[in-house]
Amino acid sequence: MNDATHRPASEARSDLLNLLTAVSRLREEVVADGRELIRGWGGPFSGEAAPGIENLAHYLALRRRDLSELQSRLSAFGLSSLGRSEAKVIEALDALLATLRRLDGEADAPYPALCAMRAGEDAIGAARDRIFGPVPSTPHAVVMVTLPSEAASDASLVRRLMEAGMGCARINCAHDDAAAWEAMIANIRAAERALGRSCRVLMDLAGPKCRIEQLRAPEKLRLYRGDRFSMVATLDPRASGPVAVRPSFPEAIGQLAPGAEVWINDGKIGARVVGASADGVELEVFSARGKGERLKVEKGLNFPTIDLRLPPLTPKDFRDLDFVAANADLVGFSFVQETADVDLLQDHLAARRGERPKQTIVLKIETPLAVRNLPRLIIRSALHHPTAVMIARGDLAVELGFARLSEMQEEILWLCEAAHVPVIWATQVLDQFIKDGAPSRAETTDAAMAQRAECVMLNKGPFLCEAVTFLRDVLARMDRHQSKKFARFTPLRAWS
Repeated sequence: MNDATHRPASEARSDLLNLLTAVSRLREEVVADGRELIRGWGGPFSGEAAPGIENLAHYLALRRRDLSELQSRLSAFGLSSLGRSEAKVIEALDALLATLRRLDGEADAPYPALCAMRAGEDAIGAARDRIFGPVPSTPHAVVMVTLPSEAASDASLVRRLMEAGMGCARINCAHDDAAAWEAMIANIRAAERALGRSCRVLMDLAGPKCRIEQLRAPEKLRLYRGDRFSMVATLDPRASGPVAVRPSFPEAIGQLAPGAEVWINDGKIGARVVGASADGVELEVFSARGKGERLKVEKGLNFPTIDLRLPPLTPKDFRDLDFVAANADLVGFSFVQETADVDLLQDHLAARRGERPKQTIVLKIETPLAVRNLPRLIIRSALHHPTAVMIARGDLAVELGFARLSEMQEEILWLCEAAHVPVIWATQVLDQFIKDGAPSRAETTDAAMAQRAECVMLNKGPFLCEAVTFLRDVLARMDRHQSKKFARFTPLRAWS
């Protein structure tokens, strides 16, 4: 081979020495910055969550830096570029340093023990099994199913879902009532006994979800781009007048200045404030499908341009907690935003649980403030309860913008892996399949991407059982090729 294709030995040695110096300095900085982060969080910490918290601090310290140029230099020597270090930051740096030192002539430079390199991944797997129950070898991710109201009266539906592979059942406390929830759980427990397998129950507190509480509009009205309507604090739906809605939290109206955006029904309608009156604001639709969109009572409202502060638990949530604390395996915390919110839920669960084991808290990340506070939310929850994080992509997409969601769901996956906390990938997974019985190409790819989470959530619909089977097949196939960010080079079969 032509010598021009190789670097001179002296140049390569100089580059390696520079890399050794750079990575050594990087490790020192990550340790020091991580120590400061932990101190700022109120640490140092002890207990089962402490290793994950320490690694999270190291990961955030590492990712504060632009490492792209260093990564290119490392990969030019066939060395680790730290691109899969989430679960084991210091161990990954130490393994890289050991290789660089050996290349520099330090033949006995020690590598981290294999168990240390795997400790983070093992901790995530153990947390997944503790929270969702023992998981079969494949697929790696648990399938969570949102139960429809019929699950209270149709025991065979619950059994079919479990036979298809449902490993966790979600009960949305925004719907039905305690009697229906009790019947659903009874059907789950009966199916567990009949099938000899476990199915954990997540009960999702409704939280301060702002919705259209009242509507004044012609029947089957559709809104088109350019149409206007009002959002008001008081409304008589029976009286005549222009189209108007009343939100379930009227106090939000006072925070809406001209130009503020309001999104309806998971982003299907986008409107902008164009005027104000004594009782409310006037909105103009700027985003809707060409055939228009229906306005309906109970559809969700999002206000992405304001930092809307609402009570983390509503009076309904406090009433529901009596049942949830007694019956759920996992408690879904909707619209959690600050550490004080976590303290509030933990206090109310403790008051109702007594000496019984602590339930898993699922932090549902749905707002920009929750994203910003996510490290502290995880720490506050994990110090006292088993903890998982749900990427609630419905509200989160509207709050952040759909373009930003694509990167944010990745970043949340990485952050939770660093904290050794399981992730639930949620909202509109196989949505078309569940409704119509056939998947789209785009949602099949989305389901494949979900394989990197520890749990994948499906919503309800007529083809739910078939979708569970299909999703488990997709997840199992992807398990052959991917583990988190690690690409597995198993044999390719299509061209053998």
